Amino acid sequence: MGCASCKKGPDGKPMGCRSNGNCGSCGCDVMTVFDWLEGVPIPEGQRAFDIVEVRFKRNRKGFYRIGQGRRVQTGDVAVVDAVPGEDMGIVSLTGELVRAQMKAKRVKDTHEIRKVIRKADMNDITAWQASRNREDETLSKARSVVSEHKLDMKLGDVEFQGDGTKCTFYYTAEQRIDFRELVRVLASEFKVRIEMRQIGARQESARLGGIGVCGRELCCSTWLTDFRSVSTGAARYQQLSLNPQKLAGQCGKLKCCLNFELDQYKEAVAKFPPPSTKLMTRKGKAGHFKTDIFGGRMWFQYFDDPGTSPVPIDLKDVRNIMDMNARGEKPDDLQKFAIQEEAAPEDALYGDVVGQDDVNRFDNQGRQKSKGGRGRSNRGKGQSQGASGGQSPSNQSGGGKRRNKRRKGKGPAPKA
Repeated sequence: MGCASCKKGPDGKPMGCRSNGNCGSCGCDVMTVFDWLEGVPIPEGQRAFDIVEVRFKRNRKGFYRIGQGRRVQTGDVAVVDAVPGEDMGIVSLTGELVRAQMKAKRVKDTHEIRKVIRKADMNDITAWQASRNREDETLSKARSVVSEHKLDMKLGDVEFQGDGTKCTFYYTAEQRIDFRELVRVLASEFKVRIEMRQIGARQESARLGGIGVCGRELCCSTWLTDFRSVSTGAARYQQLSLNPQKLAGQCGKLKCCLNFELDQYKEAVAKFPPPSTKLMTRKGKAGHFKTDIFGGRMWFQYFDDPGTSPVPIDLKDVRNIMDMNARGEKPDDLQKFAIQEEAAPEDALYGDVVGQDDVNRFDNQGRQKSKGGRGRSNRGKGQSQGASGGQSPSNQSGGGKRRNKRRKGKGPAPKA
């Protein structure tokens, strides 16, 4: 799926701009809604919706009203009204889908909606880019100022207004922070209006972005907008290990994806007996070990013989055994109901041609290397013993010097 500015191939499908998420027309950026109504003519007697969606840095968006006689398209850089001054952003959505987005975000169409002032020219874009280039240096200096004041807060991101007259700092903190002195220092340092905005840990991850353990971009920075509460009960329903390091995301909170399949797991778990189920047999009492929810099987293990492996039993057989226990009957053994797991068939296209599956394939190489190493070590050991059995290195060097003096007196030494 591509935006309107993407070129189309011979088959009519968008080829993509290949800018890796930084599309110049904002059609391929994060939190972008695909305008599937683009190109659809407006019915007669109706006017186009006069509010557009404007995207700013990261995932911050706002709704602004277009004035009469003004026309903007998706991807245009627009100058919008701000308090104080003017801000700049990219138009990310137009038309009737803006009305649907306002309804989803509970934004009412009233007179309080600010207006789009004009389309940005080259002077506006140059000033906007200059303000954006100051953000990294500003964030670094602001963090050093926070450390000097010893405030228990973390600055995550900074955003300059389009005209460069205002700077917003996004921070996270566990407690309430008195940053009045900090604002004075920052205002005198950067000569702009300062605004401090506190955000949560999940909002910080959404602004900064990153890659999750699944190998994909974070859901909160690409498409997830509502952050619902996540409890450890979701992990218990899905039979996950209650390891905080594995259940926590980059924000330090429980992963939002634990809620994605929770409803399906709840429906499936309702068909199974509780984990406290005990099966009575003539061999002994067996307790629940684990459950394969989507496979429809349960594993049971005898209390009196914990060394044996758990027995996999189909859900229907488990209910039959429970009915027998309710009538006072006991089966002989659970092995009668055990599921016989078949071995996976061998792949006819795969063969161990060069012996890469042999467990002992490195043993011969290790022996050859060890033999060569022992030979070298023995030779070195013999040399060291010869040196130690004779004179010391200092004595050998002294004897060599005396022989050289004798040779100099008698003439050149004969060649060997």
